[in-house]
Amino acid sequence: MVKAEDLASRLRDRVLILDGAMGTMLQERGLRPGYCPELFGLEHPEVLEDIHGAYLEAGADIIQTNTFGGNRFKLAEYGLADRVADINAAAVRVAKKVAGTRRLVALDVGPTGRLLEPMGDVGFEQLYEAFREQMVAGEAAGADLISIETMTDIGELRAAVIAARENTSLPILAHLTFEPGERTMTGTDAVTAVIILEALGVTAIGANCSGGPGELLPVIERMAGVTSLFLSVEPNAGLPRLEGGCTVFPETPEGMAAYALKLREAGANIIGGCCGTTPAHIRAIAEILKDMPPVRRTRPPLRAFASRTRYVVVGEGNPLAFIGERINPTARKKLAQEIKEGRMSMVVDEARRQVQAGAPILDVNMGVPGIDEPQTMKKAILAVQAGVDVPVSIDSTNPVAIEEALKVFVGRALINSTTGERKTMERIMPLAQKYGAAVLGLCLDEEGIPATAAGRFKIAARIRDTAREYGLRNEDLFIDCLVQTASAEQGQVMETIRCLKMVQDELGLATVLGISNVSHGLPAREVLNSTYLAMAWANGLALPIINPFDRRIQEVVRATAVLLNRDPYAAHYIEEFKDWRGTSGPPATSRSWVCEKCNIPTLLGPSPPAVSEVKAQETDPSVLPGVAPDASGTNMRKRIKSAVIKGDKENISGLIQQALQEGQAPLDIVNSALIPGIEEVGELYERKQYFLPQLMLSAETMKEGFGLLRPLLAREGRGDKGVIVLATVEGDIHDIGKNIVSVLLENYGFRIVDLGKDVPAERIVAEVKKQRADIVGLSALMTTTMPRMAEVIHRLRTEEIPVRVMVGGAVLNQEYADRIGADVYARDAREAVVKAKNLLGFD
Repeated sequence: MVKAEDLASRLRDRVLILDGAMGTMLQERGLRPGYCPELFGLEHPEVLEDIHGAYLEAGADIIQTNTFGGNRFKLAEYGLADRVADINAAAVRVAKKVAGTRRLVALDVGPTGRLLEPMGDVGFEQLYEAFREQMVAGEAAGADLISIETMTDIGELRAAVIAARENTSLPILAHLTFEPGERTMTGTDAVTAVIILEALGVTAIGANCSGGPGELLPVIERMAGVTSLFLSVEPNAGLPRLEGGCTVFPETPEGMAAYALKLREAGANIIGGCCGTTPAHIRAIAEILKDMPPVRRTRPPLRAFASRTRYVVVGEGNPLAFIGERINPTARKKLAQEIKEGRMSMVVDEARRQVQAGAPILDVNMGVPGIDEPQTMKKAILAVQAGVDVPVSIDSTNPVAIEEALKVFVGRALINSTTGERKTMERIMPLAQKYGAAVLGLCLDEEGIPATAAGRFKIAARIRDTAREYGLRNEDLFIDCLVQTASAEQGQVMETIRCLKMVQDELGLATVLGISNVSHGLPAREVLNSTYLAMAWANGLALPIINPFDRRIQEVVRATAVLLNRDPYAAHYIEEFKDWRGTSGPPATSRSWVCEKCNIPTLLGPSPPAVSEVKAQETDPSVLPGVAPDASGTNMRKRIKSAVIKGDKENISGLIQQALQEGQAPLDIVNSALIPGIEEVGELYERKQYFLPQLMLSAETMKEGFGLLRPLLAREGRGDKGVIVLATVEGDIHDIGKNIVSVLLENYGFRIVDLGKDVPAERIVAEVKKQRADIVGLSALMTTTMPRMAEVIHRLRTEEIPVRVMVGGAVLNQEYADRIGADVYARDAREAVVKAKNLLGFD
């Protein structure tokens, strides 16, 4: 095996060449559709030796093992879940035999084919264990590094990276696959990926598969613009098409070589190929890049946080950022009671309202006495990240609760907090290092809070030094210089301000303050809070913790952004205050703005709701501000629609029961509330304001509600809109996309008969006849299984079965759908719904 520092040394000297496709080569050598590629390699090691040898002869510096589907979830599809260790070990041994000592062998690790909860049915621990098992076996057999590939979800990639770091000593290449629009299937962009993965300590970040080199070039350019880390790229040889019954990839070796030069200029340190690339492609790439050094990149480190689809950069040159403090049960009886009862409606509603008010990061505190805090914190983080897609601050003194939250939060979080006590730091720092989180360090220790700035600075320096012992970087630390109350410790208020400057100037660390502490026990608290915030920001404060509903705080945020040159040309200030009418406060139409860099609200938005509305929402989070009950049921339907849009699965059943008790007809609820809600979600998805996690949560919410109404609709004689048979065709075991389509179609009132994956043509045809289906939906993700679709359609047409055919899958396009005689092609789940409705004559 190779040490990470040795690989880094090679990468600094020249661009390294990865090999090309394994599946393409196996298929040419007899791998049948539907047969396990990993088992085929185990049974035919001579074939693997030939393939590896061809890539090495072509100039590859790194060859990847035939273990892309070597995890327990994928192998279980073939009844091989108990053979993870021997299949991976055998593949590594074959590759090592061919590579010798001069070339490197990477254990190839692909996705499990499962979605993380709440989108799917697997948790972090299950994914972690599956990857751990595979990686340990690969290292034991002699792999030099780990190459994680074709990940569509940063959450799954994060679990794989953590498993690799904690259980092996191997360097890690971490690749995502990107869709048109430069985001992954679950919505992660290139910069967000860098922020999350760099904090996890991978050797190289990159992208593979996708549409081809032209599609991945801008992704690599964006990554190179924000990191000095090594970059790896493995594009397809373009998107495949069928010619004469054969799969053809359009990109020639010469074309790939030309793109390799562009990728190297963009910043790539490792370049290879994915689907459709052969030894000829790799030879062309190796020859054109021979002995070329990589482009040198030096980028300043980012102090940043991220969720699955958004990031927040903290510090000069970026919009002012802050942490919303409202998810805290302290002195809030109703919120505390709901948390104690295990319900999260108010927590999620509080999160949504803060984000609407402009909070880019949310603090989550579950400090209610007598509860199981670890499980409650886990539940809260899952609920919050399903409801709003922003980074979080995990606020707890319980290391077990912090770790439960870190496992399930997909992104880069802030741990709030550690003190300067050695025993506390020894519990918290390893968690930050393992999960790629940042740490908030409090300037207090066993002796309490020092009265002077110098005393607090000393503790901050101790926290910094300890963090370095655990491999944390300066950008992983935020120091809280601690605000004392002006009512009790007036002489210490300015000591905090002095400490801010010292920590920033002498330690180079960013700072955090809980601003509202300064005003405890004094009248007109908002006056003191806003004034102190302005003073702190002027003295280098990076990240205040504030109440985003405080009007004076809103004013200070907007004004400070102008005065600190964080609002170019005062554009957003002018927009907010253009209708200013003296000292009465911001105009009622005040709204948040979205940072062009990170697509997240960064200044405070609408004026906070009236006290009466807040109280109503604390009693019933589904209450819409300004909406009073009415006899027509219109407002109740609005609340149901809103619940679908929000993905409020916890409250949807109660709302529908209430609507039924008020005498509303089941069909009216479906047509006037549920369907308009999911339609709006679909529109948000198309506009890239929602991504797959939000789409799935809303779909599950609607499914929950529709399940209550289905029996009532049946009694009224309101049957299904139509019957749709779904199947992934024979030889193809990929079904994530089909499953998503199934959920959405069912929510629109279609009866779904899902035959699963790897389904023979004769079974599909038989089920279409049996069910008298209106539509049959066929899915394929592999180019080798695309012809099975044509076979199914041919059988249906030959037998003159009156059914419409819809096809979809990542390797398909409209041209191919037309060629095989499909009625429609759907590029994603949302479009599948629209096309199905059109086929059957629904609006």
